[in-house]
Amino acid sequence: MKVENIIIVTCFVATAVSLSGCSHSSEKHEEESDEKHHDEIVFTTQQAKAAGMMLEEVTKGEFCNVIKVSGQIEETFGGEQTIAATADGIVTFANSSMAVGSSIGAGQTIASISSRNIQNGDPLQKMKSEYESAKREMTRSEELVKEKIISQKEYEQARLRYETARAAFMGTALSSYPAGVRVSSPVSGFVKSLPVKPGSYVSVGDPIAVITRNRRLQLRAEVPESEFGNLNSVVSANFRPAYGERIYKLSELNGKVVAKGKTTDGESFYVPMVFEFDNIGDFVPGSYVEVFLIANTRKDVMSLPLSALTEEQGVYYVYVQVKGEKEAFLKKEVRTGQDNGERVEILSGLDVGDLVVVKGAYQVKLAASSTSVPEGHSH
Repeated sequence: MKVENIIIVTCFVATAVSLSGCSHSSEKHEEESDEKHHDEIVFTTQQAKAAGMMLEEVTKGEFCNVIKVSGQIEETFGGEQTIAATADGIVTFANSSMAVGSSIGAGQTIASISSRNIQNGDPLQKMKSEYESAKREMTRSEELVKEKIISQKEYEQARLRYETARAAFMGTALSSYPAGVRVSSPVSGFVKSLPVKPGSYVSVGDPIAVITRNRRLQLRAEVPESEFGNLNSVVSANFRPAYGERIYKLSELNGKVVAKGKTTDGESFYVPMVFEFDNIGDFVPGSYVEVFLIANTRKDVMSLPLSALTEEQGVYYVYVQVKGEKEAFLKKEVRTGQDNGERVEILSGLDVGDLVVVKGAYQVKLAASSTSVPEGHSH
């Protein structure tokens, strides 16, 4: 009986030791699994849909060298037309709602100028009187020169006076109506400025309005002297206005290089480079822009949209989908190179074939604090 008891106890102890060993092994496996996946970020399919998430596979392709500078949008030469007063008098705009930015058609009346009830009287009446007097003198001179009572020179002087008076009167009379002398725009465009206010007195030649056609605009890039040697390789440019986030490409705006500066202007250490492009109505002449000068193309360059990057204390990160896991992502540090306003060169941190979040990266960043394991993601 004693021997049997000992055997039973011994078996029990052995079994207990065996079970205990299995328990430690399981815990160790779980710890290793947790350590392996503790840095994964859970972002469910529903969250991805709500964030409008988009992924892009990392590849190598062509990428242009970029020089980032500042610049300004300017009017092209001949793009503006100043409308001047054609008579002395009081200005009344044809449209009471006319303001800067108003659309103007070619031949459209901008304002009228009335000389009634002013000290010097109506200039149209004076022109008419001068014209009629010159006409009578011309008719009389024609008879006198035939009879050789006056010289040919005197006749020519009378004829010149008549032609001058006639041109002045007819030119004003054709544009006159009861409210005064019409002032119209010879070109279509937009009102850039109105130098005078309604009811102001103007003299002949005073500017009443400035019309801008804005069909073509110029982009003036200010290039540092240190980049002067790279200007010959610049073929185009992208730019971002200070009043928006959209990037515009000159290649899509019928843009072209019109001038490359050879020297500085003497007041700064910048060399100007000027482009010309079509105005699509989204630009404000005179506004400042960020310019990305596009130079020669390089091959086998890894790049991503700028929207893929998140930044923490000067270090850039992207979020990469775990292979085989649609709802798990890894945060990876990357080293960046040049950017063209849309895409940025990736120098290190990623491998070809990685799936990177290029839209919704900020939402993934916010989800990084979650420690839950996605459904079906068991380790």
